[in-house]
Amino acid sequence: MEKTKKGKKDKKVKFVMVGYPVGDFLIRIKNAALARQKEVVVQRTKLIEATAKALVKERYLEDLKKDGDEIKVSLTFRAKEPEILGLKLISKPGLRVYVGVEELAKRRKPSTLFLSTPKGIVSAKDAIKGRVGGEAIFEIW
Repeated sequence: MEKTKKGKKDKKVKFVMVGYPVGDFLIRIKNAALARQKEVVVQRTKLIEATAKALVKERYLEDLKKDGDEIKVSLTFRAKEPEILGLKLISKPGLRVYVGVEELAKRRKPSTLFLSTPKGIVSAKDAIKGRVGGEAIFEIW
């Protein structure tokens, strides 16, 4: 932290290089929801931005703001409870999991699965509509 002229401390956000940035972003969102924090600031990459836009579309995140090399996302709350109750990473750098359209159609769970497809990051519902399969990134409930 750096001191400003008035003697107050100014928080500086520092980004640490991680091996799996999307996984880090998703776990930060999960932890913020559990701690009832309203916003999360992360480093901006194309994949993180696409994932955040997909979460905004499905109403798990309320807002997405881009500011230079960082992204600030606001979590959705309903009756003072976060919309995100849990999150599980499915694909990891050491083990990629791919799902076809037929498998998605058979899936009967209350959670939402997000996929990386040729049409971008989409939810399972949109993947079934577009008849595309892809890499299962994470599951959220």
